[in-house]
Amino acid sequence: MLRPLARRLLRGFRAGLGRVDAAWLGLLLGALVGVLGALAVAGFRALLFGMEQALLGAREGHLVAAAQAMPPELRALVPPAGALIAGLLLWWAAQRRRERPSAHAHSGDYIEAVAIGDGRLDLRAGLQKVLASLLVVGSGGAVGREGGMVLLAALTSSGLGRVLGSAIDLRLLVSCGAAAGLAAAYHAPLAGAIFVAEILLGSLALSQLGAVVVAAVMAYGTSVALGYRSILFPVAELAAPDAARVVLMVGTGLLAGVVGALFMRWLDLTRGGFERLRAPLPVRFALGGLVVGLLSLWHPEVWGNGESGIERQLVAPQPWQALAVLLLLKVLAVGATTGSGAPGGVFTPTLFVGAAFGVLVSALTQALGVAGAADGVWFAVVGMATLLAATTHAPVMASVMVFEMTGQYAALPLLLPACVMATLVSRRLHPASVYGLGAVDTRRR
Repeated sequence: MLRPLARRLLRGFRAGLGRVDAAWLGLLLGALVGVLGALAVAGFRALLFGMEQALLGAREGHLVAAAQAMPPELRALVPPAGALIAGLLLWWAAQRRRERPSAHAHSGDYIEAVAIGDGRLDLRAGLQKVLASLLVVGSGGAVGREGGMVLLAALTSSGLGRVLGSAIDLRLLVSCGAAAGLAAAYHAPLAGAIFVAEILLGSLALSQLGAVVVAAVMAYGTSVALGYRSILFPVAELAAPDAARVVLMVGTGLLAGVVGALFMRWLDLTRGGFERLRAPLPVRFALGGLVVGLLSLWHPEVWGNGESGIERQLVAPQPWQALAVLLLLKVLAVGATTGSGAPGGVFTPTLFVGAAFGVLVSALTQALGVAGAADGVWFAVVGMATLLAATTHAPVMASVMVFEMTGQYAALPLLLPACVMATLVSRRLHPASVYGLGAVDTRRR
């Protein structure tokens, strides 16, 4: 009795949506997706932090502190154990799909679903990937949380669109979900919207950007209402650099383009190396985790996404000798984790590499007598933005994201030209971005 009534009500609601002006409908749905995306991110974060505290004693995501408190043998074994379980989960799911093939297979990747698909995501495969990401990230894997967060927000929006029916532009809704997820994960609403514009806009009409902006802003507002801080990496207001230092910092973008291209080539190399092993998925995941575990015997800071390392470089940068060693080990750990195929994001690890790169450039300029110690935080901010631009090939998004994350709004005029130069250099050396999208063909994966 209730089920037929629910079907009639849903049909009536869908018919009503079809009569709403498309522009207003996009804005209304963008606002709804923004709230749902923020709740999805908050749920992922709560589940992740709860798992980390229960199993590892980590509080509020501080994995490095938990790793430092562990006996060395346990610190070495936790990352491969979590990665192995995640690999078994995805291997089992793949086996089930082979046994029960679907005539309507859909993508489990939100970028692919928007760029070359119809926006329809495989909800079951996507949720399995989110769970695997939780296991990898929660056991110290050197990848970012944002991969699972944004995917979960996109899955939520795709599911909503399928319920609402064919009157809904599903690709637009998934784009709104991705923007909402990124805005909630990084407390950066403008960057969340621009992420969609720069990376997915090759297949999304500019006129639809309003809905994406509304989704990102609503997600950010919902996150703040839930008690999360408005700025992810609060930094005291930086003194404006003089003209000579501005030229130096903007010029850093050229070097960042080279470093970003090398970083992506390293990720390509590790991915190819793991593929050549032809080992089962769980074995590859475990090997990647084992590399992280062994490296953590030297430096526990290689655990996790690098967020605590970013905070440190933005407050009181480390001596360059210690930071250079940590950066090398962290790059090895990120390559091992992502190269093994383990699910997770690369945004935060890239931001850490960028912050460390900036501090090292600052140390070099101090040694040459062309900058002072007080410029270290400035260079860290510039390094974060330019490395992110070099790897994503999205200079505007990278500039806006870093000034939103740090609260350094006055830095935008300096960050924009530096990020543009980093992108141009990186694109010449490595035509595909970290997402596998080429500079010309945005449909390529």
